[in-house]
Amino acid sequence: MNIIESALLQRFKTCPDQRLIIAYSGGVDSQVLLAALAKLKAQGHLTNALLVYHVHHGLSPHADAWQRFAKQQSQHYGIPFATANLSLHKQPQQSLEAIARDGRYQLLIQASAEPAIIVTGHHLNDQAETFLLSLKRGAGLKGLSAMPADLPLAQHVLARPLLTISRAEIVAYAQQHQLDWVEDESNTDEHYDRNFLRQQVLPILAQRWPSINKTMARSAQHCYEAQQLLDELAEQDLQLCQRSHEQLSIEKLVQLSERRLKNLIRYFLAQHKHLMPSEQQLAQICLQLHAAPDKSPVVQLANACIRRFKQTLYLTDIYHDVARWQQNINLQRLSAKAVVEVLLPDQLGELYFTSTAMKTQTSHSWQEQVKAPKVEQTVKICFAHDNPTCLPAYRQHSRSLKKVLQELAIPPWQRKRLPLLFYDNQLVAVIGHFVCKGYVPTEATNSYFIHWQSKPSV
Repeated sequence: MNIIESALLQRFKTCPDQRLIIAYSGGVDSQVLLAALAKLKAQGHLTNALLVYHVHHGLSPHADAWQRFAKQQSQHYGIPFATANLSLHKQPQQSLEAIARDGRYQLLIQASAEPAIIVTGHHLNDQAETFLLSLKRGAGLKGLSAMPADLPLAQHVLARPLLTISRAEIVAYAQQHQLDWVEDESNTDEHYDRNFLRQQVLPILAQRWPSINKTMARSAQHCYEAQQLLDELAEQDLQLCQRSHEQLSIEKLVQLSERRLKNLIRYFLAQHKHLMPSEQQLAQICLQLHAAPDKSPVVQLANACIRRFKQTLYLTDIYHDVARWQQNINLQRLSAKAVVEVLLPDQLGELYFTSTAMKTQTSHSWQEQVKAPKVEQTVKICFAHDNPTCLPAYRQHSRSLKKVLQELAIPPWQRKRLPLLFYDNQLVAVIGHFVCKGYVPTEATNSYFIHWQSKPSV
């Protein structure tokens, strides 16, 4: 048994009941992976169920042929085959390579509803390339850790059992076993940084230092272990500072050193699957901690926002302005229809107007009974207002809506996203918080129920 088969057997012999999904492109790396796993399976060394999964990216004129080749190879080895086509939509300043990789992994995740092990053919040379690319980008320890051998991926595990195997050893195995494989013409395009490193840089480094790939892999492992220590520290700090899933206590954060604070913010964002902030963004977040108490600064990241309100940092989505949105509601339909539904903008959820109370209640729902409007009154849902005077049912005296929302300690960005119910120009309810006193129904008045099923986020 050679080094490649030994590496595969060592990785998978302890999990014989888990299905192995082979991420198969048809290139030499995945072809050797398929052939070696099929051989171990045929010889009885492995008992895992196998599935060959091929993603058709549509980027090459040969993509259809590669898909047919993948199916033929699966049939040759008697292994079940599945394939999927990937539609790529590149946005400005996005890497086509990164979009294709992320899309490929999403399809692999969908290959099995049950937990499985997704196996790729990444090898030692790939690890060296990834390390140098991270170094070029100025990455920290996490980036310089390059590719871990095992990584959670949704309900699955992503396994890279060949990371200690060189590409030369993989090609030698393919030639020894007379394997066929496809060559992706894009791998020679030095416009891509990875190909430039592969074709121009790494051969020169290897000529000078033959073991350079192994030493870079060792450095990546050192970085990985150091990052694990930082993550353990960040987890301890998070337990100290976290108020809720998406909130951090400023009172606790200011007790940390600047280095620990930045480490915690990175870890906090990573836990929510957000992209890492730049050094400038991190510095802005740190400045938020010392903002005046009456200020509510916000730092927008790539796909989220960090906001401050009073003594709390909030992680939120990037919100769109909903001030111009409004919709008139015909509540006369309630007599003929059990539910009148309104879909709110910007993923704010749904409103349901019903003649009877809805039984389904969750932590992200709100329901109240409201006095019905007069026939001639216009019923409107909107977000914008001119700061009307209102009298919530729980108060004894009326006050401006702005002051009432401040009393309720609602963060400023949430105040702009609260659905308001009006009859003509009269505020009836701030949905999610209160009904005005004049519109709380009595037994002698007609009424209906309003139910808000909101999105679970701040």
